[in-house]
Amino acid sequence: MTRIIAGRAGGTVLQVPGAGTRPTSDRVRESLFGALESADALRDARVADLYAGSGALGLEAWSRGAASVDLVERSGAAAAVAGRNTERVGAALGSTGAARVHRSSVRGFLAVAHGPYVLVFLDPPYDLADAELDAALAGLVPRLAPNALVIVERAARSPQPVPPSQLTIERHRRYGDTAMWWLRNEDAQPRAASQS
Repeated sequence: MTRIIAGRAGGTVLQVPGAGTRPTSDRVRESLFGALESADALRDARVADLYAGSGALGLEAWSRGAASVDLVERSGAAAAVAGRNTERVGAALGSTGAARVHRSSVRGFLAVAHGPYVLVFLDPPYDLADAELDAALAGLVPRLAPNALVIVERAARSPQPVPPSQLTIERHRRYGDTAMWWLRNEDAQPRAASQS
């Protein structure tokens, strides 16, 4: 059973898409979010959860104090599940509208996104091509706030991401068959939000 671990919506049970997604385990999320809270990376943050699946990462951030969350999921079935989970968490928080589900490819979303984001999760399917992940990171850079944090989750056997020069790998953690990389936006220039 997948649930929101902590924060104002802690304990809220989340649905998981039937196939095609790989939800981050509660143990890994607990470790990740403990570190993010220690770094004060959640409070009032503008968050994007790319390859969102059930939306568990972005919704956990919302429960723990993020100001807004954009959940991006290409699969119609998974996006519908993320939408239902967003409604559940919103009801627990007594809030609506701060979390939105976008049924879109990551590339399509980033072409029109209204950054800047201060925290971004990229948790793609394990079979996503390395070149596609690297292209997503490059497309993300113009949507990031200065000093923004990007968390990439992959299979432990996957090679290290190759981010653009503006993103510096700060740390790497392995949790069983899951690996996470923390990337920091070193570009000090604020980015203008795109208009759609």
